[in-house]
Amino acid sequence: MVEPGKHARNVAIVLLLAVAVWLLPGGDTGAEVTGHLLSILFLSGLTFFGYRMYMENRTTLFDLPERMRVLLYSSVALVVLAIVATNRMWSSGGPWILLWFAMIGAAAYGVFTVFRAWREY
Repeated sequence: MVEPGKHARNVAIVLLLAVAVWLLPGGDTGAEVTGHLLSILFLSGLTFFGYRMYMENRTTLFDLPERMRVLLYSSVALVVLAIVATNRMWSSGGPWILLWFAMIGAAAYGVFTVFRAWREY
């Protein structure tokens, strides 16, 4: 059972932290460091998840035809490249943003094609 003021208390804590980052000297640097650490943790978690999925489905991947495996690994590499280049591509604007969406779309289409072929197989 949730105590009555728990949500209000949590919102107050978040607002207090936001005001502290806004007003304290060096708060913006602390916020950047925290954001970078959270990004590192998130990407590390994604990497570990990918590793676990690969290890659990290794035999299924080896059973795929070579062409499908190449398409799958290329799609994953394209997503990794898009994730790494996201900041530069989005800050450059214009056609680079469209290229980023095209990269993500092509990778998604590649993974979907492999999945569809695997289901028919």
